[in-house]
Amino acid sequence: MARLCEGKIAIVTGAGRGIGREHALSLASQGAKVVVNDLGGNVDGSGGDLSPAEQVVQEIKGMGGEAVANGDSVSDWAGAERLINTAIETFGDLNIVVNNAGILRDRMLFSMSEAEWDAVINVHLKGTFAPSRFACVYWREQSKAGKPVSGRIINTTSVSGIYGNPGQTNYGAAKAGIASFTNIAALEMARYGVTVNAVAPVALTRMTEGLGPAPESDEDREKRSPRWIAPIVTWLASDEAAEVTGRIFEASGDVLAVSEGWVRGPKHAPVDDPTVLGPIVAELLAKARKNSGMDGTPGGWPQPRSK
Repeated sequence: MARLCEGKIAIVTGAGRGIGREHALSLASQGAKVVVNDLGGNVDGSGGDLSPAEQVVQEIKGMGGEAVANGDSVSDWAGAERLINTAIETFGDLNIVVNNAGILRDRMLFSMSEAEWDAVINVHLKGTFAPSRFACVYWREQSKAGKPVSGRIINTTSVSGIYGNPGQTNYGAAKAGIASFTNIAALEMARYGVTVNAVAPVALTRMTEGLGPAPESDEDREKRSPRWIAPIVTWLASDEAAEVTGRIFEASGDVLAVSEGWVRGPKHAPVDDPTVLGPIVAELLAKARKNSGMDGTPGGWPQPRSK
C-alpha cells in the first residue's frame, strides 16, 4: 500500500523533542523527506543545542528515511528564510510546513513582564508567520510559473488559546492568533493549491509536565503521550486532505475533534442609548451559549471569583 506522504518534502519546527519529534518520525514513516528544525533551547527559550534535532535525523535515517537537521530560530526573519531554503536546496522542493516550535513563560497578567510577553509572542506567533511567509512565496512563484502545487501548512494552536487558561495570557494570545492566522492564510492561499490547518494538541511533554496534575497511572500517561497528535498532522499533510483547509482539530489520547470558530450568537437591533442597554444585554447573554472550558464544552468556562 502506498504511503501517505511518499516523496513529499516536509519541514517540522521544534522537532527535536516531544510532539514535534513525533510529527517528524510519523511523516518520515509515511515516505516524507524531513527537515528537522530545532533550536535546542530550554522550555523558556533560552540556550541552544542542535543535538536533539540531529538525534531525530539519525532515527529517521535508521528507519531508511531521509532527513537533515536545521538549528535556525523560526522567530528570526533571516533564519526562517534559511529554513525554507534548507528544504529546497537539500531535497529540491517543499510540500509541507508543520509549525510546532514553542516556549512557555507562564505568569499571571499582573506579574508578567514585557520580556515574558514578547518572548512567547515572538516564538509562537512570529515563529508561525515567518516560515509560512517564505513557504508561501515559494509556492506562489511555483504556481505562477505554471507548476502544480500541493502545499500544506499545519500550525499548532492550543486549547489554552481557543478556550482560555489562567496564567497564560501571553501563550493563549499567541495561540488564538495562530488560529485566526490559520483561517485567513487558508483563504489567501487556496488559489495557489495550498491548504492551511491547525491542530490543538493535549499531551504530556517537557513543556507541559509542570502544568496540572501528574498522570496517576500508566493508562493515563499513555493517553497523554504526544504520539496521539502525529496521525492527524500526517494525514493533513497528505494529498488525501486536499479539500480540507481553514480548520482546527483537537487531538489527544482522549479525543479527535473539529473545533468550531466564533459564530454570531443572539442579536438585537442597534441601540444608540447606553442607558437602556442593561436589560437588552442581559437578555442576549441569557440566550447565548456560555464560553467553553478547557475541555471544549460550552459552559465550562470558570466564573470570575469575587474578592
